[in-house]
Amino acid sequence: MISRNYQRQRQQFNFIYQGLTVNRLYPNRWQLCSLLLIASLSAQSKQKPSIPPITYENVTYGDHPNQIIDFWMSEVKGSAPLVIYIHGGAFKSGSHDKVDGDKIRQFLKDGVHHASIEYRFRQHAELPAAHQDVVRALQFIRSKAEEWGIDTNRIAAYGSSAGGQLVSYLAWHDDFSKPKSGDPIARQSSRLIAVAAKAPQSTMDEDWWLDNIPGYKKSFQQGLELSKPDARDLVKELSIINHISLDDPPTFMTYTMQPSAAMPSKKRKMKYWSSHHLNFGLALEKELKHQGVEVHLQYPNKKTAFKDDVTFLLHQLKKSAG
Repeated sequence: MISRNYQRQRQQFNFIYQGLTVNRLYPNRWQLCSLLLIASLSAQSKQKPSIPPITYENVTYGDHPNQIIDFWMSEVKGSAPLVIYIHGGAFKSGSHDKVDGDKIRQFLKDGVHHASIEYRFRQHAELPAAHQDVVRALQFIRSKAEEWGIDTNRIAAYGSSAGGQLVSYLAWHDDFSKPKSGDPIARQSSRLIAVAAKAPQSTMDEDWWLDNIPGYKKSFQQGLELSKPDARDLVKELSIINHISLDDPPTFMTYTMQPSAAMPSKKRKMKYWSSHHLNFGLALEKELKHQGVEVHLQYPNKKTAFKDDVTFLLHQLKKSAG
């Protein structure tokens, strides 16, 4: 006799898919779940562009497992320019593996090498560890110029969210190079020739967020603990708007909202919306223009001279070749 529990279990999987009764084909519910999971993962993998073969994978630039670089070499004669990608994730998640394969292909096709940097998250080492890591990674990459065929005078970078903040930090901060250092890597420059940042936060100062970001609340706080005695100095250092000066490289910024965008009703969406608000970009644009830096700010229904970050970076790298 078949138990009622078994009958109920079978009824739960008795649905029609493409004209077939699934539970007749797969009476074992675990078999069915496994097949559905495989189908779901397969569909997801088809949606994401695959990345080209990596020339040098997981190259270490430090002792921590997260201090690694992937490098794609373009098929060119002699040295070539380089574009570096830095991922986002609120300084606590993400991966250098999660990079747009189509963008890599476009850069390689146009004779530009591509690199993707990983860095330590806050659970590994508190800020400014991530910032220190990307500086060191860029200097390490420059030290590989002869071996990897890199034109050290033509290096640009792009990134999103926390990654957008990190590439802007590299672009706008004074050079970290220490010419007299006994460490040959530390003697390398940390400057960029162009930068493209998606939704970077202009400041780490929570007071500014409260005054300028609609609907922002302290409960959303993902930054530093301002109650610590030395926190204010660190907040000032990590606020990228403080480093903007006349000698900074051309900048392209992208945000996904309009100035009149309505606040989301759900808290989870509100946290993301507030931490990527267009007001950050407007503040950065104002300061960049004030300092005389070339800047292009893109958001919905606002046209710029460049279609996207790839177009902008390729233009700047080709222009610098002359």
